[in-house]
Amino acid sequence: MLIRAAHPDDAPAVVALRRFVFPFLVRGVASTRQLIAAPPPGLHWTGFVAEVDGHIVGWVCASRNEHTAEAVGEVSLLHVHPDHRRRGIGSALLAEAVTHLAPLGLTRLHGRALPEALPFARRHGFTPSRQERFSALELHALPPLPAAPDDVRLVPLTDVDPRRVHRVDVLASADEPGDVVSGAIGYADWLATTWDNVGLDREASMGAEVAGELVAISLVKRDGERMWSDYTGTVPQHRGRGLARLVKLAALHRAAARGITVAYTGNDAANAPMLAVNNRLGYRPVATQWSCVRELRPA
Repeated sequence: MLIRAAHPDDAPAVVALRRFVFPFLVRGVASTRQLIAAPPPGLHWTGFVAEVDGHIVGWVCASRNEHTAEAVGEVSLLHVHPDHRRRGIGSALLAEAVTHLAPLGLTRLHGRALPEALPFARRHGFTPSRQERFSALELHALPPLPAAPDDVRLVPLTDVDPRRVHRVDVLASADEPGDVVSGAIGYADWLATTWDNVGLDREASMGAEVAGELVAISLVKRDGERMWSDYTGTVPQHRGRGLARLVKLAALHRAAARGITVAYTGNDAANAPMLAVNNRLGYRPVATQWSCVRELRPA
């Protein structure tokens, strides 16, 4: 077993492993290569791989959580190929991630675990807290797109200033349920992690304007014929009008027209409004995982 920092050329093997373990996640080779080669500045991000006989069998990445002012670190997507589990590889990857984050003086670590990985999480000091649900939708069976209300204009995000998209993202996500108290992600961090991600399909991503103001967005990340609904939200002042469903359905229709056949999404189990939107659109549950927290002593 060899644990080492990830290289950009590892991207194809990393994505193949991830798709095997997490078939409901959509993260393409190009975006994974971009992340390894040019991590978002200021987030202290890095990825580690585990090799056995020259083959990548495990992965983890670690960073500062950019969505909060709290001193929270993210230990993301820790996973090992099933054929190589129970040999200490997961523990070794986690140790590298924790060591990498140690200089940041964090008070908490946040991660996620599949149900079968909860015993591992508990053994390493992580407490399961919130359930998250993943759903899929075959795009050949989309509901028809209704006409927008008279005061609403649907716009592809290729035609929108990214600063306006960032504003909606910040306002709409401020009250999302979760283990980390949301804060306003800075524009530079948002550009690096969201807008400039090569996996973002801006042609399929959609927004809704009311009186010229962008008030709702639905972001699409693409990998071939699969897509991930990266974020859908409406600013608080314009909720209750069905704009989240409208803008998401418009994005799904554009994605289908661009050759995407299946869409995936994930939500906190307590996010009843978005779960209701997805149910009405025809999404079906495919997996669950748990948000987990490990408390640390302040540095």
